[in-house]
Amino acid sequence: MNGMTRLGNFPISFFAMVMGLSGLTIAWEKAAGTLNAPRWPGIVLLYLVGAIFLVIALVYALKVARHRAAVAAELRHPVKLSFFPTISISLILLAICTQGSAMTLSFWLWAVGSALHLLFTLYVMNVWMHHEQFQIHHINPAWFIPVVGNILVPIAGVTHGYPTLSWFFFSVGLLFWLVLLTIIFYRMFFHQPLPQKLVPTFFILIAPPAVGFVSYVRLTGDVDAFAQILFNVALFLTLLLVTQINRFIRLRFFLSWWAYSFPLAAMTVATLLMYELTGVAWMRPLGMLLLVLVTAVVAGLLARTALAIARREICVEED
Repeated sequence: MNGMTRLGNFPISFFAMVMGLSGLTIAWEKAAGTLNAPRWPGIVLLYLVGAIFLVIALVYALKVARHRAAVAAELRHPVKLSFFPTISISLILLAICTQGSAMTLSFWLWAVGSALHLLFTLYVMNVWMHHEQFQIHHINPAWFIPVVGNILVPIAGVTHGYPTLSWFFFSVGLLFWLVLLTIIFYRMFFHQPLPQKLVPTFFILIAPPAVGFVSYVRLTGDVDAFAQILFNVALFLTLLLVTQINRFIRLRFFLSWWAYSFPLAAMTVATLLMYELTGVAWMRPLGMLLLVLVTAVVAGLLARTALAIARREICVEED
């Protein structure tokens, strides 16, 4: 297979790597402040995720320039469409990663990422509302990404002095989390199972309440009853999925495995924040356990992705 063909098959879902690595970076940065963990893992990860983002963005920009038909096909695809906002979410996450060390850079990453994500949200929702080909079996947890991803914006938005705008994004993300959650569980309970390639996206169920908890606390400054509900829903979903671990480890490797990473990182950050603000004793070991788990998961995903690239198992024509 020549290089041009492989470029044409370069998937938009590669940006999920940036989400997972950014989430791990934020988790280690939080652990440094809450658990007195070493700071160097967060620093190393920040440079690593920045470099990987630039490489993926450059390669996908080349695909846009040379394979516009392939990009247009992804924009019409009922599953791949939802991964385009991983670009804007990556920018927002990088803004969160850098808000403690490079405030100006963080602001511009946040501003561009938030504006771009709003455009992606409007575009994807327009496609959903006026489609002619989508069916109930097309929906999966990755559909959270375009709309519910708005719930990330306040984490850096409050720091940069935009609480009102942050409430706008939080409100949109929260509302459509509940709408899509209902549809997704309806599909899972009463229709055919997810195809193997999409099974890892079940972990995305953890992200909205976990990130929602962190965003809500940033907006209100308090762990009130609603914050407790968000955290406990995220904790329950984490337990639900961890008890099914045998189902996940038997799966064939796909890039969709990166769906394991960001939700686990979000749950780690939420747990550490809950411990920091409430002092509940058992939150500390839980946060440490989750930090070890998500670090191991991301390390494994990096190794497995590198192996898949070396074996030319990625960027190939799909069946």
